Amino acid sequence: NALVNMYGKCDRVEDSWRVFNNIPEKNVISWNSMILVYAQHGYTEEALELFEQMQYKGLKPDKITFLNILNTCAILDDLALGKLIHAQIVDRGFMPDVVIGTALVSMYGKCGSVNGAYRIFKNMPDQNVLSWNVMIAVYAQHGCGKEAFKLLQKMQEIGLQPDNITFINILNAFAGPEFLILGKLVHLHIVNVGVESDVVVGNALINMYGKCGCVQEAYRIFNKMPERDVVSWT
Repeated sequence: NALVNMYGKCDRVEDSWRVFNNIPEKNVISWNSMILVYAQHGYTEEALELFEQMQYKGLKPDKITFLNILNTCAILDDLALGKLIHAQIVDRGFMPDVVIGTALVSMYGKCGSVNGAYRIFKNMPDQNVLSWNVMIAVYAQHGCGKEAFKLLQKMQEIGLQPDNITFINILNAFAGPEFLILGKLVHLHIVNVGVESDVVVGNALINMYGKCGCVQEAYRIFNKMPERDVVSWT
């Protein structure tokens, strides 16, 4: 199993498969490792085929298996398949679970179902910062800036402190002049919590102000950045 993972991390998918195929007794971890290698390298059909094979051989998928397959559904943009996997997850008793729930939110969002993503998110009994970040990212991906901002407000109301990823995701949701006021409010909060100097947050601010038509403000942020990377200059 360790060799399968090692070859996968070294981008040698065929060697991973050769090692996996020669394991005389494969356990769930073996199948999960190979499915992950395939999913990470875009071999989505092969990952799904292994998922079916492991069940045919009498092995029950565990939480890791489903996380890998949900990611595969997202890569394929296959909502119908994602819903089938979701049904299996419920049948196997893996819900409620914050990690699986967050992966479902991400899958539904990446497959174009914002309402489906929010329905999963809303029904999660326990939500961590990652859960909120993923739901905000879904809104950002689909241009729902106001909804993303409302989620940020609600997150703070219940006492969860946004992190850098939260701010980056929500800034990405503001992609037009109509979001400038909301963008400035988020910028103010970023200054108050002291993360404006973070290079990735700074890049997100530059991008947000640029999309909102405030080129001078974008340049001011750029000029103040203590560190810049290639994205900053681009």
